[in-house]
Amino acid sequence: MSKLNVLVAGSTGYIGIQLVYLLTKHKFINIKYLCGNSSVGKNIAVYDKRLKNKKLPKIIKFNYKFLKDVDIIFTALPNGEAQKISKKLLNNNVLIDLAADFRLRKSSDYLKWYKQKHQAPNKIKDSFYSLPELTGKKLRNYQIIGCPGCYPTSILLALTPLLKKKLVKENNIIIDSKSGYSGAGRGVHKKYKNKNLYESLSAYGVGFHRHNSEIEQFLNKFSNSKIICTFTPHLTPMFRGILSTIYVDLNKGRTINNIYNELVRFYKDSRFVKVQKIDSMLSTNNVINTNNCEISICKSKYKNKAIILSTIDNLIKGGAGQAIQNMNILKNFKEHEGLKWKNYWLLLL
Repeated sequence: MSKLNVLVAGSTGYIGIQLVYLLTKHKFINIKYLCGNSSVGKNIAVYDKRLKNKKLPKIIKFNYKFLKDVDIIFTALPNGEAQKISKKLLNNNVLIDLAADFRLRKSSDYLKWYKQKHQAPNKIKDSFYSLPELTGKKLRNYQIIGCPGCYPTSILLALTPLLKKKLVKENNIIIDSKSGYSGAGRGVHKKYKNKNLYESLSAYGVGFHRHNSEIEQFLNKFSNSKIICTFTPHLTPMFRGILSTIYVDLNKGRTINNIYNELVRFYKDSRFVKVQKIDSMLSTNNVINTNNCEISICKSKYKNKAIILSTIDNLIKGGAGQAIQNMNILKNFKEHEGLKWKNYWLLLL
C-alpha cells in the first residue's frame, strides 16, 4: 500500500509534537510538511529529542499551495485557523482538526462559547465530530473531522453508554476533572505565571468552561430531556494526564452492577477502553503514553448514587492518538496502526 502524504499545522505545540512523533511510527504515513510560525526554519528535534534521528522536513510557514501535495491535513492550531483552511480544501484532502473549530454543530453556539464568529459556517455540514468508540465508521462520509476535546473524551466515554441505556438520571450529573498543565498549551507558563503552577492545584472556567457545550451537545442525543451537568476543570502540578470524577444518580431499579455490566458489554471489543473491576482506584499513571481510557465504577454511601472514574492521557487519547485513530478508521487501516510504542516519557527541551 502506498503511503499517504501528511501536513501537520501547529507542529510544535504539545499535541503537535506528540502527533508528529506518533506519525513517524505509522507505516502508511509520509510526513510531507511540518508547519509553524515562530519556529520556521528550525528542526523539530529542537522541541523533542526523540525526533533527533528521524528524517523529517524543516518547519515552514503554511501555504495553501501545499494542499495539492497532501492527502491529510492535521491542524493543531489556535481556534479559528482550521476554519480558514477548510474553505480551501481540494477534493483529495481530508482535514482532521484537533482544536474546537468543528466540534459544535451550530455556528451560533461557537460564537456563544468561543467568543468569535465562525469563519466557515457552511463547512460545518461537511464536518463530523468523531470520538471513535462512540461514532465508529460514520466519519468516512466526511471531508472534515472534528476531534473531541480532552476533557470531553474522558467524560463521554464513561457516560454515553449509560445514558443510552437509561441507567442514570439526566438532570444532576456532576463532573470534576483534573488535567496536567500541558492541557492548557505551550503558553501555560505565561498564562499561569502567578499560580505556582508546579506546586498547586487551580480551578478554572468554573461554571462556564467551553467544553460544557461539547459535552451537552453529544449527550443530548441520547437523552429524553435536556442534560443538566455541572463541569469544573482543574490544572494540576503534573505535565500530562486527566482524571475525571463523575457523580451520577441511578434511575429507579438500577444498581452499580447494572452500570458495570453495561460498560463491559459496550466496550468488550474495544482495544483502547478498559473497564476495570468495581471500586478500582484509578491513576493517570495507568494510561500515560497510551491511547487508552480506563473507567472504574465506584460505590457511593448512598445506594441510589454512583461515582465513575475515567482517566486518559490528554495528549494522546485526548489529542494526537485519537486523531490518528480517526485517520485509521477513515482510511481503513487497522485502528491501532501507529499507536503501539514503548512506555516512555515525553522528552521536551
